Amino acid sequence: MNTPSLIAIYVMLTLSGLLALWALSELRRRRFGPSHTQDRIFRCKNCGYVYTDDPDVDRSRCSQCGKLNEPIEF
Repeated sequence: MNTPSLIAIYVMLTLSGLLALWALSELRRRRFGPSHTQDRIFRCKNCGYVYTDDPDVDRSRCSQCGKLNEPIEF
């Protein structure tokens, strides 16, 4: 084998090894990382309290002051 072929093989093996390490770390991060909740986020217009409620709720009552609030839209 000539020198350029050996260098190309070495570079390809190194890059494939780095790609495999990245893929494994990404799978591990997704498996053990916190999952996103589907709850809706509410902020009370009266007292400013931030809380969550079920995803199927359109309006939620604040547990601090009892005012009905709309969900926050991002």
